[in-house]
Amino acid sequence: MTIGNISTTAQSQLLLSYIQQDETSLQTTQTQVATGYVSTTYGGIGDKTAALESAQSQGNFATAYANAGQLAANQVDLQDAQLNQLSTLSSQLQTDITTAVANGNGTTLMSQVQNVFSQVVQILNSQDANGNYIYGGGKANTPPVTTTTLASLMALPSASAAFANGTQKTSVQVGSNQTVQVGVLASDVGTQLLQTIQDVANFNAGANGNFGEQLTDAQTTFLSGEIQVAQTASQTVNQAAGSNGEIYQQLKAAISQQQTMSNLYQGFASDIQDVDMAQASSNLSQNQSALQAALEVTSQLGNLSLLNYLGSSSTSIG
Repeated sequence: MTIGNISTTAQSQLLLSYIQQDETSLQTTQTQVATGYVSTTYGGIGDKTAALESAQSQGNFATAYANAGQLAANQVDLQDAQLNQLSTLSSQLQTDITTAVANGNGTTLMSQVQNVFSQVVQILNSQDANGNYIYGGGKANTPPVTTTTLASLMALPSASAAFANGTQKTSVQVGSNQTVQVGVLASDVGTQLLQTIQDVANFNAGANGNFGEQLTDAQTTFLSGEIQVAQTASQTVNQAAGSNGEIYQQLKAAISQQQTMSNLYQGFASDIQDVDMAQASSNLSQNQSALQAALEVTSQLGNLSLLNYLGSSSTSIG
C-alpha cells in the first residue's frame, strides 16, 4: 500500500490565496519605497483623490503666478536702474544750464546737451534679453525714439514727434484676482526731457544763439527760463522712478504670497500622496518575511504524508 500526501486541494488553494495577497502587499510596499508615494495611481489614493487633485492644481497655479511675478520683477529691476540713470541725466541737464547762467558762459553747454541727448535716447531704446524694446508700449520691434541725432530732433515740430511707442503698458497677473502694471512708456518719461533739449538746441541755432564765453542778455533770459523747464522734466523722471520702485515692492510681496501658497498646497498634496518612508520600509520587511513564510509552508505541505505521523518504523499487525 502506498501512503500519499495528506494536503487537500482546499488547503492548497487557501495557501495560494495567502501567497497572492502577500505578493500584492509586497509589490505595493516596494513601489512605495521606490517612489516615495502612497500610490502611483488615483485608485490607490481612494476617496482622497479629489482633494489631491485640487491641492496639486492650486499649487501649480500659485507656482505659475510666482514665476510670472519674478520675471516681471526682473524687468522692473532693470527699469529701476535705467530710470535712475535718466534721473541723473535730467538733473545733470538742469545743472549744466544753471551753471552756464551763473557763470555767464555757455561755451560747453551744447556739448553737454549733446551728451545728455545721446544717453537718453540710448536708454529709452533699450531692449530686453529677447530683443524687445522695453519702453515700446506694445511695439516690441519698433524703437520708441525714432530720432537719434540732435539735428533730426531740432527739425521736428515738437519733441513729442520723436516718439513712436505704443500706449499699451505691460501688465502681469500675479494672483487669481491681482494684476500689476509694470510697463513704462518712453514718451511718458522722455518727452519733457527731449523738449528741453530741443528748445536749447533750436535757440542756440537761431538768431540770438551761438552760446559763447559771454552770454548775451537774451541768452541769459532764455536759459534762466529753461532751468525751470529742466527741473519739471527731472521731476517727471523722478516720479516715474519712484512709481517703478513701488511696483517692484508690490511684485515682491505678491511673489512671496504665491510662494507661500504654493508651499502650503504642496504640503496638502504631500500629506495625501507621500508615504511615511520609515513605516513603508518596515512594511516592506514584514511583507517579504510573510511571503517567504507562506512559500515555505506551501512547499512543506506539498511533501507532507502519513509517514510523517507514523514514525521512522512500521508496526506489524498480527
